[in-house]
Amino acid sequence: MLYINDLTKNYGSFTAVDHLTLHIPEGDLFGFMGPNGAGKTTTIRMICGLLKASGGAVRIGGTSAAVGSKEMKRLIGYVPDFFGVYDNLKVREYMDLYGSMYGMRSRDIARIADDLLELVNLSDKKEIYVDTLSRGMKQRLCVARALLHNPKLLILDEPSSGLDPRARVEMKELLKNLHSMGKTIVISSHILSELAEMCNSIGIMNRGRLVTAGRIEDVMQQLAGGKRIHIHIVSDMDTAVRIMKEQAGAAVESVRENEMIISHGGTDEEICNLIGQLIQNGVTLTGFHREEGNLESLFMQLTGGSTQ
Repeated sequence: MLYINDLTKNYGSFTAVDHLTLHIPEGDLFGFMGPNGAGKTTTIRMICGLLKASGGAVRIGGTSAAVGSKEMKRLIGYVPDFFGVYDNLKVREYMDLYGSMYGMRSRDIARIADDLLELVNLSDKKEIYVDTLSRGMKQRLCVARALLHNPKLLILDEPSSGLDPRARVEMKELLKNLHSMGKTIVISSHILSELAEMCNSIGIMNRGRLVTAGRIEDVMQQLAGGKRIHIHIVSDMDTAVRIMKEQAGAAVESVRENEMIISHGGTDEEICNLIGQLIQNGVTLTGFHREEGNLESLFMQLTGGSTQ
């Protein structure tokens, strides 16, 4: 879907984005992470054609159109981190205005706008002036506007910034709903817990460079060097330790009174087979579980401890 190749942005001797290469498949909900100044917003603006790149290329799907061209912009729905001021426009007029910018017919704008306002739970606000809406409502309206022309790619830059907890939940549910409908979404955010709940893949930037990217579970496993398994044992701990030490790919990390922690780089099926061997050899278990990775600790590890 989104192909970024060697994308670079220089400001004199300062490199804001340093030869970034990234592929985001169709249907992904991709989370862009990084501390302030990492280059996320600069990258997003170059993808959208709002900022000229110093080098590299961006392609969406099969199009070979230049970044910033009308053809490319029709493929993108963009939600910036600020809304702007619309003192004298009602919600319905706001949607009409942007629909006309895309050359849509009036009857199509009205029909599609009605559907989108219902999707973002603003159907009852059509005759309300935009400037009187809460920030959360404005952000949801901005999402509806960005979807008017049915773009292939929806890009949101810090959509939850400044929202209260209820509005953040509403935005998160909206994005998850759009993802379930098959929309490809790129979202940048500092709220790591929300990205972990929403996204199926992530990219982490630091000082203009893409540090890592991929499926969340794959990135976590790669950096952890394998899966950590906690095995709760009632009896015959010595036998359990001996069996685990004999297994290729398994390493016993610690042994407590009723718990053994191992690391294993294999598949879930291989791990289940290991547990089965313990049971077959008379070891009594009460259960086992895999240690879940933590997105925040991963972020801190890769960006040198900065979340801002």
